[in-house]
Amino acid sequence: MSNDRLTHGRVVPSNFGPLRDPSGNARIKGPCGDTMEFWVRVEGDRVVQASFTTDGCGHSVLSGSACARLAEGKPVKESLSIDQQDVVDAVENLPKESHHCALLAATTLRAALSKCAPPPEKETGHDAKDGPPRQAPRSALQERLSRIEHKIIVLSGKGGVGKSTVAVHLALSLLHSGRRVGLLDVDLHGPSVPKMLGIERAHVRLEDDLIVPVVQAGLKVMSVAFLLSDRDSAVIWRGPMKANVIEQLLRDVNWGELDDLVIDCPPGTGDEPLSVCQLVGDADGAVIVTTPQDVATANVRRSIRFCHDLDLPVLGVVENMSGFVCPACGKTTDVFGSGGGERMAAEMGVPFLGRIPLDPAVGKAGDEGFASARQYEQTEAGLAMERVVKHLLAAPDVPPVRKEALERRSK
Repeated sequence: MSNDRLTHGRVVPSNFGPLRDPSGNARIKGPCGDTMEFWVRVEGDRVVQASFTTDGCGHSVLSGSACARLAEGKPVKESLSIDQQDVVDAVENLPKESHHCALLAATTLRAALSKCAPPPEKETGHDAKDGPPRQAPRSALQERLSRIEHKIIVLSGKGGVGKSTVAVHLALSLLHSGRRVGLLDVDLHGPSVPKMLGIERAHVRLEDDLIVPVVQAGLKVMSVAFLLSDRDSAVIWRGPMKANVIEQLLRDVNWGELDDLVIDCPPGTGDEPLSVCQLVGDADGAVIVTTPQDVATANVRRSIRFCHDLDLPVLGVVENMSGFVCPACGKTTDVFGSGGGERMAAEMGVPFLGRIPLDPAVGKAGDEGFASARQYEQTEAGLAMERVVKHLLAAPDVPPVRKEALERRSK
């Protein structure tokens, strides 16, 4: 553009910089560590001016500038529909490894516009003169999920109860039964699944504009940790950005045909679990993890209420860290008490799937990678995990396909 300027040897777009008295403004830090900020001025129902700043690379600058220019002069409703692919198309020859810059720009623009306009109406068709429509994001999400037979969400009322450990073992146990299984880690602030599987240094790649999950021992795995440029990076996102990223992990990952997708959610009943439940829609149910003490079971009660409010079936409660098994003498000591999870499940009227003892081998297997730590399966905790999975698969209200998996497993 003729108004772009050269500063310190770098071309700075004319729409780089804040607007005075904007109608809407948003600032988001992406998973790569770049921060993007957008300002928009709206008059009537039209975006008359849009600008941005970013502390990122040249591709981040190009994406932000292109996104702002795409919005200017358009109705707010149309500008709210600008997505990652629109920005990629506008920035010629944007490398695939920098497509996340386009996603960050589009997401930040929508966040800024959402503060000065109502959300767009749901589209039900298209104008013939515009040519064939591109597949709507939600339709793409539904198409992707339709290829997954069962979706199991793993929840906990509080952190530190071993929820991710249970999620990883559940996924591996289903895999070992001969099923096609995926594991999605949506703990955006503390993703630990890659470490537990020994693939924390893995990176994903794009193929036909879809993210190819990391495959470990036959298990398809996706985590936001794979998208971070530095594994020590802090993810600082507000609710709308979290929802957008979770939708992308479900919609834009090439999961293929799966029998089961296990989704490891962060603790609590906040943005991430709510987004997962609303996006998945027809999940088979939730496995809820707790420890025996009252401070944990009190929070788990809220998780169960959360499931009831969303009409999400509770497949059962797992009581983790239920007694410490001494590796020397085999004696069990109830460090955190015992039976609290089972009592709470009975009081809440939901199934109890079993207890898993506190075992040093669990920590060691998590550090080494569960998929390679085969000796863990013969420990008390490993055997207890197997019983929990068998109990889950054998439940009378579980779909027949899961019972078939149990029968294959027992042969």
